Amino acid sequence: MKRPIRVAAIQLRAHGRSEFAQAWPQILSRVRDAAPDAQLLVLPEGTIPAYVLGEREIDEREIEAAVSDLRALAAKARVVIVAGVASKNAGEVRNGGIVIDADGSLAGRADKIFLWHFDRQWFAAGTRLVPISTSLGRLGVLICADGRMPEIARTLVDRDAELLVMPTAWVSSGRSSDELENFQADILGRVRAFENGVPFVAANKCGVERSMVLYCGKSQIVDGTGTLVAIAGERAEGTLFATVEIGEAHPQRAALPRPVARTPNVTGVARIAISAQRLPGDIAERMAILECAYAIAPGDAQRIAQLDADVPLALVDDTTMLDPGVLPAYRRAGYRLALWTTRNAPWTQMLARARAGESRMYVIVIDAVGKRAFVVDPDHSIVCGTFDDYRIAGCAVDLTKTEQTLIVPGTDIAEGLERVHAMTMGSQGI
Repeated sequence: MKRPIRVAAIQLRAHGRSEFAQAWPQILSRVRDAAPDAQLLVLPEGTIPAYVLGEREIDEREIEAAVSDLRALAAKARVVIVAGVASKNAGEVRNGGIVIDADGSLAGRADKIFLWHFDRQWFAAGTRLVPISTSLGRLGVLICADGRMPEIARTLVDRDAELLVMPTAWVSSGRSSDELENFQADILGRVRAFENGVPFVAANKCGVERSMVLYCGKSQIVDGTGTLVAIAGERAEGTLFATVEIGEAHPQRAALPRPVARTPNVTGVARIAISAQRLPGDIAERMAILECAYAIAPGDAQRIAQLDADVPLALVDDTTMLDPGVLPAYRRAGYRLALWTTRNAPWTQMLARARAGESRMYVIVIDAVGKRAFVVDPDHSIVCGTFDDYRIAGCAVDLTKTEQTLIVPGTDIAEGLERVHAMTMGSQGI
């Protein structure tokens, strides 16, 4: 039976580690102000003491004192608090999210599994993947870049998490000062809720830490249908409030494939013509004009097989595409392309972009009902597509991009997919 809960996400202005003592009273005041209006309150990653730690040893007494403040506040306000804390666990410093129950007790913690960039310089990776039980329900806590690994959220929900909660430090490259882009904030947060059928709450920072880490804001609350119900701005502090329903999650799951490992025969650029309609009789001439070696269209099994013979092609439909565990299985087996034939499914564009970026694959989408075809590259950008009278598009698929899995120093998507999969399949992570 579903039940409503009132949640809050507090977006904080970034502070450096040396500024924590001065920043903490104001942070605590923000929590105190929000607590009466929430049953669950979420703070960003690295709220205590900061995200960019550096090499200096952390002060455990300072951290324990701040956590003690939150525990006292939680007990007084009868609110569950999830906060990003850097502290020692099993003898190693980990980037964690602590969960404080409404009576002030420590319900548990989740440590970041998929370390991002300089995380690895001072954090050890988490080793457990289990929901945390609270008086409100079972929380699936994941930290920032853990949201890029689709099997983390999938496993938490399959292990009975009723709500996905993310203390995060979403950053932006600053490519545009007018719009601070971030793959997770712009796409993946909503997809995680949609594909798992549970709400998603993320608390992020805004501003700059140590003059070199730019946060994009966009803290958000998403309901179990993937609908964005509240989102913060990019540059200002603020607190989001919303009511979401939890309980009775029934995510759509497919039988996970076990594809045989394959290696592409084409290792450079493959030019592919795409169409959402049957190919005309003179398609060979048109392909020559477009300089395409392959063509993909509905019902053309022979041409699809031709492409698959040279570039392993994962064939997916609406059911398998919705399951976040399917394309990672193909990726681990060496596939670099996916062909999604959809019957005009909801969320087609956002889901295709999510799947391509998560697994560093090209995703070709054929929407036979909507009469549209398009291609998404491993950087989750739509690189070509058809519409209206533009019925055949030629596209360059650069397979070298699918091999570029080291997306920032020390963070490799392929290695992350392998490690997380091992955690989900074995006793590790339980």
